[in-house]
Amino acid sequence: MLTLAEREEISRGLAESLEYKEIAVLIGRDSSVVSREVARHGGREGYRAVVAERAAAGSRARPKVLAVDRDPAVRARVLELLRIGWSPASIAGRLARDHGRGQAGRVSHEAIYQWVYAQPVATLRRELVALRTGRTRRSGPRPAPAPRIREPRYLDERPAEAEGRAVPGHWEGDIVVGKGGRSAVATLVERTSRFLVLVPLTGRDSLTVTQAIISAAGPLPASIKRSLTWDCGSEMALHKDVTATGLPVFFAHPHSPWERGSNENLNRIVREYLPKGVEITSDPHYLAAIAAEINDRPRKIHDWRKPSEVFTELLELDASTA
Repeated sequence: MLTLAEREEISRGLAESLEYKEIAVLIGRDSSVVSREVARHGGREGYRAVVAERAAAGSRARPKVLAVDRDPAVRARVLELLRIGWSPASIAGRLARDHGRGQAGRVSHEAIYQWVYAQPVATLRRELVALRTGRTRRSGPRPAPAPRIREPRYLDERPAEAEGRAVPGHWEGDIVVGKGGRSAVATLVERTSRFLVLVPLTGRDSLTVTQAIISAAGPLPASIKRSLTWDCGSEMALHKDVTATGLPVFFAHPHSPWERGSNENLNRIVREYLPKGVEITSDPHYLAAIAAEINDRPRKIHDWRKPSEVFTELLELDASTA
């Protein structure tokens, strides 16, 4: 927003036939600011500082109080959840669930976006607030790699009950690789609840990966480990060892990531904590803390319940029917 003094300097500069970039240097602004200001208020021949000041003041609507700022408690809660990585949709959905049908304590996801966009960048940095972002474009198609797995069983052979997600216990898995390919973590996602398990890895070879998966799945009830879907990476070359433990392994078709959609989506969120280009720790406590925080995010698909809540219900249901 220009001041009256700056507008007077612009007016004098125009009277002296200065270029916009020369006037911009005088007032410490970008030349595009000067150009737009003059264009809005009469052009080079008709620009007058006082007239421009009055017009600008008149065109500015009385600032409205943003929905997030109307209730200090709501603002504090929104800030708190944004800081830990919740999306505006998750925040709005959870507030609606927590506060019932009344308007008190609720705010729409669009209002949250508007509030964030209205804040100066410096304020957002100071408040440690950032919206979650994903890819802006897809990379071009790559040739489908030849399967490197002996005697794979593809999704065509997976039980049909896994498709509708009504029956729990069907998992999707993958590995997320760290800097230089020297470190990695395995990600397991239960399809019904979208519950995430991060499995520490000390290597990416098939023996290390399969033993880690077997160890992570071991404590689960049989009804919660009905199948595991993986891609055709060589790290699952010993898939028969996993199948032998009661967790049958099936493979997505080459270059078909949508066949493991839940896992692909969760991997993007995992990358918020373990971005590309950094070493990935094998500390189980640290990885468990990351998984717990992700599982604590409410999901629209669950009517804004959390994956941790849904998965707990599945375990309790299994225990009650045992």
